[in-house]
Amino acid sequence: MHIPDGFINGVTSLGAGVVAVSGLGASLRRAGKELQDRQIPLAGLIAAFVFVLQMLNFPVVAGMSGHLLGGALAAILIGPWMGMVVVSVVVIVQALLFADGGISALGLNIVNMGLLTVLSGWLAYRLLMAVLPKKAGSVLLAGSLAAWFSVVVSSLGFVGEYAVGGAGGASLSTVLAAMSGTHSLIGIGEGLITAGVLGSVLAVRPDLVHGARLFGIRHADNAELSRRAVGAFIAGGIAVAILLVTVVAPRASSDPDGLERVAIDQGFADTASEQPLGDTPLSEYGVAGVEDEQLGTVLAGLIGLGVTFLAGVGLVLLARRSRGRVESR
Repeated sequence: MHIPDGFINGVTSLGAGVVAVSGLGASLRRAGKELQDRQIPLAGLIAAFVFVLQMLNFPVVAGMSGHLLGGALAAILIGPWMGMVVVSVVVIVQALLFADGGISALGLNIVNMGLLTVLSGWLAYRLLMAVLPKKAGSVLLAGSLAAWFSVVVSSLGFVGEYAVGGAGGASLSTVLAAMSGTHSLIGIGEGLITAGVLGSVLAVRPDLVHGARLFGIRHADNAELSRRAVGAFIAGGIAVAILLVTVVAPRASSDPDGLERVAIDQGFADTASEQPLGDTPLSEYGVAGVEDEQLGTVLAGLIGLGVTFLAGVGLVLLARRSRGRVESR
């Protein structure tokens, strides 16, 4: 779902960049105000986990793969404001460190994957939970459906951008049908992964699931949000992420993802231009000088995991400290 440079013209990309900066700034301000100090490392964990899950392309149909976007999952786990921050961090790291997604298209990708998925997923989750029984199973059902919906909305975000400034010659109606159709299928995988992760966290630390706490589900009022408890949860999450990188990532599908497949089929794949950072040591999730492709994928994934964790924590800490300085004046 990462848009490369060249698919969308410069003016539209610039406009999306303004929206992305504004949305990310507003999210940071709200997240810095709402998140407790001991929860800040959770931002790093979710950023790292989403990064890893996005490496795990799964087959959808012959010749096409999909990967998690993670917006709905992040929103339900740590709230929509923090969710927008951590998914945007992942998108930024992917573009700058791994040449995944264009530089001029960075704003487009933040809008589609970092903002739209979180906002639409959270809205769908809240609406579904308003009518469902307030129990853990409802969180999984609402989360999976919200995740599916968020993927479709993200694909429609690209369609809207293509309508305004698309560089390809394919008709808008054709792109709309192709994007919505392929991502409706990819969204099924997103929903299943989201439900699986939510179920695992609810079984261990339900008090850390924002979307469950909001509805009083499996939340003990006297649950202690201690530094040790949060630290143990984060350590366990990082261990699982490392396991996914080392065991699953090297075996992920190499087929084009939904957007790439649509671009190839509709004849505008050749409008993509080379990413300015395409020759970086970690481009395309490998490591320069490491000839073993699977080993390179593992090493790149571990580096990305660490960078996204630190970036997520660092960005939230910066927002909290900036807010503290403002309030102290």
